[in-house]
Amino acid sequence: MYLKYFYDKHLSQASYMVGCQATGEAAIIDPSRNIEDYLTVAREEGYIINKALETHIHADFVSGVTELARRTNTTIYHSAEGAENGGYQFDSSLPQQGLKHGDIVSVGKVQLKAIHTPGHTPEHISYELTDSANAEHPIGVFTGDFVFVGDVGRPDLLEKSAGIRNSAERGARQLFHSLRQFKEYDDYMQIWPGHGAGSACGKALGAVPTSTVGYEKMYNPALQPEEEQEFVNFLLDGQTEPPAYFAKMKEVNPVGMTPLSEVTAGVSMDLNGDSVAALAHLDKNMVVDTRSSYEFSNRSLPGTVNIPFPNLFAEWMGRLASYDVDLYIITEPHDVGRIRTILNGMGLDRIKGFFPPSIINTTEKTRSYDNKTPKEITQEQETKNLQILDVRYQDEWEDNHIPNAKHLPLHKLPDGTEKLSKNKPVAVHCASGKRSAIASSILLNQGYEVINITGGFNRWKSENLRTSQ
Repeated sequence: MYLKYFYDKHLSQASYMVGCQATGEAAIIDPSRNIEDYLTVAREEGYIINKALETHIHADFVSGVTELARRTNTTIYHSAEGAENGGYQFDSSLPQQGLKHGDIVSVGKVQLKAIHTPGHTPEHISYELTDSANAEHPIGVFTGDFVFVGDVGRPDLLEKSAGIRNSAERGARQLFHSLRQFKEYDDYMQIWPGHGAGSACGKALGAVPTSTVGYEKMYNPALQPEEEQEFVNFLLDGQTEPPAYFAKMKEVNPVGMTPLSEVTAGVSMDLNGDSVAALAHLDKNMVVDTRSSYEFSNRSLPGTVNIPFPNLFAEWMGRLASYDVDLYIITEPHDVGRIRTILNGMGLDRIKGFFPPSIINTTEKTRSYDNKTPKEITQEQETKNLQILDVRYQDEWEDNHIPNAKHLPLHKLPDGTEKLSKNKPVAVHCASGKRSAIASSILLNQGYEVINITGGFNRWKSENLRTSQ
């Protein structure tokens, strides 16, 4: 048996290759849309990929099962459970098979047994892995978005992203019963989850890539409640608002996304700064400057949005970019390929052009904003009549905040600044200063005088300045 782990750090997404060394067959569990890594490993290791297995209809990346099927004639295996979620409707010309609880997919002498584990979604299935050439019992289970290291899949995405009313509590109760089934596994059983730390599919995913059933039973907080209502309360409390692109993923993954061969790659464009700024001011365009927030704050093109690459790029493109606009990216030429791959992985395919950062130097029509410490802000608050804006999430605001500050989470900022006055400077903060830098670029585009509070609320507290508590 052969087992290979693949991980997309930008989307915190894990996928797996399972192969039979005797027959040379291989299957991919939860493949991403960018399938080149799978094809490369299969070629190097001498495998033919002929199966692609889905654990569920994904919300946080574009599934690659249809891409594999189109390019390699791979058969798609997907859940036929949870019909209330609509199920899959792949093109009938693609080789495919629905799976029910207990069905077995053979990869040579390796067996993958489908186990219905609803909760994160109604159709969710996990796959028990058995090396049947050498053992009669499974070695582990691919848990998808059912059980993570240190967490479990959130059940509220269908309600928050797809608008299915009352599905969050129903999913939480399904998940409670699925976990009771999970706890019956022997402690030695390995678990291979679909996501790692940083994914929005759970509250507190661990950074360790794999675990065991025994370890999770001892230390996973979501596996501790013994009563159903206690579990439901625990699981639904504190779930953040999912990224906007999750709704699009729920729309495209049941049917399959456009083949990558038909997607325009986006080209390097030879324009000056004035022309790029003009592009940025058109309604159906978004021009993203991926430089550091420090560089952007000193000098930037009007109309551009600052989403630094790589650390914040995937998350905030997913929260702020629209599928209805053309994308233009200011970035270093050597990063173009990685950025294109990330955007395609989220289905953001309307990539029209790339520009080098040197384009900023081709015009004098630039703008800037100040970065100031919390103490500097408090000293200027009365003399300059500052308005303080907190762009953290709702739960962070409710936990503690700056007195008299206004609150507007970053993902709602582009369309929600009516509570701010353009007659007063806006001092904006988040927890550490990263999200507020993105917010500063958006506020600049809307005509505000902006100050970014360096170090954010964390520094505000460390300097012992007054908070709401």
